[in-house]
Amino acid sequence: MASNRLGRINEEIQRELSALIPTVKDPRVTGLISVTRVETTPDLHFAKIYVSILDKTEADSVIKGLKSAGGYLRRELSRALNLRHTPELIFERDDSIDHGAHILEMLRNPEVVKPANPANAHIVLDEED
Repeated sequence: MASNRLGRINEEIQRELSALIPTVKDPRVTGLISVTRVETTPDLHFAKIYVSILDKTEADSVIKGLKSAGGYLRRELSRALNLRHTPELIFERDDSIDHGAHILEMLRNPEVVKPANPANAHIVLDEED
């Protein structure tokens, strides 16, 4: 039951931060920023926030801007959520979307995909017309 509660808290934090990040006035926090995942510790003292940033060249400065605006985001999050303790926010860059796109690119590349196993050459599949 506790993990279900933790999952709901993670979803609420993700939803609220997605709405709060565009209100940050730090000039480093610009562009399309998506909160992809939130992982909160069971004692609710820390929340690791994974963000995906469209402009990869400015990703490091955006993360620094979010870290500096962490106090503001935590305060606004505490106003929006009804929790005894609002977790400390730790921002991490999430490259899972780029990683997935790279894997798809590799799968579509015939030079990378392994050829058929010659040991299975005797198996004939019915061709669809």
